[in-house]
Amino acid sequence: MSIEKVREFFRDKGMEERIREFAVSSATVELAAQALNCAACRIAKTLSFHVGERVVLIVTAGDTKIDNRKYKSCFGMKAKMLSPDETAPLVGYAVGGVCPFAVNEGVEVYLDRSLKRFETVFPACGSANSAIELSITELEKYTDTKGWVDVCRIVD
Repeated sequence: MSIEKVREFFRDKGMEERIREFAVSSATVELAAQALNCAACRIAKTLSFHVGERVVLIVTAGDTKIDNRKYKSCFGMKAKMLSPDETAPLVGYAVGGVCPFAVNEGVEVYLDRSLKRFETVFPACGSANSAIELSITELEKYTDTKGWVDVCRIVD
């Protein structure tokens, strides 16, 4: 089970107890915000893309959408999300539980600057009913990120 991979990842860092599991689904931004009783913008959603032959994850705030112009400027091509059938084999997690921790080898992780508005955010932990609260510094530290990007726009 994918949450076990994330649990092991955080166990090695002495942080396993910070993972929260819910009796309800947290597979969407709205459901995660309800489960955590927090604003949807603080959910750190992880989006999966093809960039040529590469697989790229972008972690962004829950109240954003990909801005196609910004994305193309950053990655040199139009945004093309992985299909649900491709996501688990390529990334290591199924849609609804995709997270930026302990991803498959070769997967690149980027953090969108929309997250920098918050002291802490809540990314998923590999399942459709889990999350962990991390500071932005911790998120940066534990994601093995390739860096910060600006590819989103905030949606009202």
